[in-house]
Amino acid sequence: MTTFIRVLEAAVDEKRSQLKVAIEALRQDRGASNRPHPAVFECQPALFSDVPGSPFAYWVSETVRKRFVQLDRFEAEGRTVKQGLATADDFRFVRAWWEVAAGSMNKRWFPFAKGGEFSPYYADVFLCVNWEDDGAEISTFFRPDSDRIASRPQNIEFYFRPGLTWPIKNRFSFKPRTLPAGCAFAHVGPSAFVAGDDSEALLAFQALMSSSTFTALIRVMAGWNFEVGVIQRTPVPTHATTDTDGLARLARRAWSLKRSLDSITESSHAFVLPSGLNERITGPDRSAIEIELAQVQRQIDDRAFELYGIGPEDRTVIESANRTEAAGDTKAVESAESDESDEAEETDTDSEAPDAGGEAAVISWLVGVAFGRFDLRLATGERAAPREPEPFDPLPALSPGMWPEGEAPKDAPGILIDDEGHGADLAARVREIADRVHWTPPENLRAWLAREFFPLHIKRYSKSHRKAPIYWQLATPSGRYSVWLYLHAMTRDTLFRVHHEYAGPKLQHEEQRLESMRREFSENLSRTERRQLEAQEALVGELRAFLEEVVRIAPLWKPNLDDGVVINFAPLWRLVPHYMTWQRELMTTWDALCEGKHDWAHLAMHLWPERVVPKCAQDRNLAIAHGLEEVFWVENAKGRWVARETPTRSIAELVRERTSSAVKAVLESLLNAPVMQGGRRPRARRARATGNV
Repeated sequence: MTTFIRVLEAAVDEKRSQLKVAIEALRQDRGASNRPHPAVFECQPALFSDVPGSPFAYWVSETVRKRFVQLDRFEAEGRTVKQGLATADDFRFVRAWWEVAAGSMNKRWFPFAKGGEFSPYYADVFLCVNWEDDGAEISTFFRPDSDRIASRPQNIEFYFRPGLTWPIKNRFSFKPRTLPAGCAFAHVGPSAFVAGDDSEALLAFQALMSSSTFTALIRVMAGWNFEVGVIQRTPVPTHATTDTDGLARLARRAWSLKRSLDSITESSHAFVLPSGLNERITGPDRSAIEIELAQVQRQIDDRAFELYGIGPEDRTVIESANRTEAAGDTKAVESAESDESDEAEETDTDSEAPDAGGEAAVISWLVGVAFGRFDLRLATGERAAPREPEPFDPLPALSPGMWPEGEAPKDAPGILIDDEGHGADLAARVREIADRVHWTPPENLRAWLAREFFPLHIKRYSKSHRKAPIYWQLATPSGRYSVWLYLHAMTRDTLFRVHHEYAGPKLQHEEQRLESMRREFSENLSRTERRQLEAQEALVGELRAFLEEVVRIAPLWKPNLDDGVVINFAPLWRLVPHYMTWQRELMTTWDALCEGKHDWAHLAMHLWPERVVPKCAQDRNLAIAHGLEEVFWVENAKGRWVARETPTRSIAELVRERTSSAVKAVLESLLNAPVMQGGRRPRARRARATGNV
């Protein structure tokens, strides 16, 4: 028998004193018990081999250790745990679900569970991955300096099956969430599956695996390691499946409660309406839901202790450890939230703060209604909210709060502006919609939309280090004039429309007003008149610079949603001087495009075909991306793809048909264009470009 003293849970500054007390108690051993102190344990080291990996599991009872011998491992009876896809380049292959065209979901883009934050029972799958043609692009992706495939599309036969998934990097208890059918999953989001994809069995095992007992068994083996091999070896009661009804019912209820909290999150697949819209639409009662979730968790824990045959003494130890760990987790979360708030503008976070409700969330929804994204009828009662789906149902292409496919208003605007009195004025549209749902917007609505909304919108639509705003604010440096574009209504003609229908007439109007002021004011201007005149001159100067940039970009701008928001927005970086953080990110992306770092993008082919087409002849992966695989590559008798000795079409011909002299002239002008900055025109900034322009 060997004696162990455990002071791992003690605070750093208390470890020494607790160790001293335990040693003294052990020395004196008053004989009152076999354990003279709670930190003292006695165990035969040979018994450690009962646990996979033979860890020093001295602090748990023999009963708990024997469960690893007596019970089946999870990896049995058709159950399995698998690691998923590593893309090697998420910027290229991964998107937020709201930034891709709804029609391309489940054709080119597929839901992608990628770990993320700790979220028991339910979490929205907010990413999607390019798995067109069974992942042809990802599966042939090589890094420029290597001859080995960089991506790891492993266990693809398990993609799109319903299952359970969890974040592999986690300092919380083990509580998996549902993996809906139709999803791929990532290497950092391992997933579990059962024979026949039976949903009731999955829910039953979700409940069992979310119990305190299951977490305790994991910790005996591997501490906080939730990797595939650990979960595969964790024991489960062989008779657990006979209790599927009770366990599945509890897991289903926990899933439903957690999903209801997501129904007010605008970027979620579960979104219906923002909370606090009016007296009738208040949103979920978070406090009541958290209380019921705790009750459901207690019932799950009670049933798991019974199924595992864990007695009162062991249960007390497990629950005590869980309380200690939960307190530590809460402190860790509070610390992370504090760090996040300090750097909210400069970092990518998954914070849900912008969607927590309140005035900003309601205004964001009103903007979405104004653009025809969200369905006003849900708020007026003209349309009933869709029923709750089943936990493993495939994710919808549109959230319940959006217009159903084929029902969106035909006259929805793709462009709105900040121009009081104009028929397309955003603030006026928002106020009109607010009146219809009996909500009172703030008096400073116009100023808030002009200066505060866009940064909050970017944060609301940023997940997993990916920024993907769907409403784009193009503005003058002072923010006195803005044009708002809606991502899913953009076409090649959008900037031409901005020129001819909005910014052009606005400049003409303000120039006429300036001339009128000059005629009206006398030569001896008062201080007030001078300020008014200077302000008007500054506005006209900003509008001219704004319009010049729009005119410059319009002929070459060719948006393609498959490229993602940041790539599409990058050429417009000079038109966001009002938000420097976002402008810097777009400018960096534009420079990378110019340097040939994103030649997989449709935009790169559009602007630099003389650079991209020859690369397709050398890189099959790029050829696939641009639809030129059959031109340059062929599969030989051994099933290997090799470069054709003679392409079916010449590089010169392909470059010629993709090259526009007008686009090249505009591109040259764009690369040398100055930056708008406070109405002044600083020296030109030329991006480095590889390829002739």
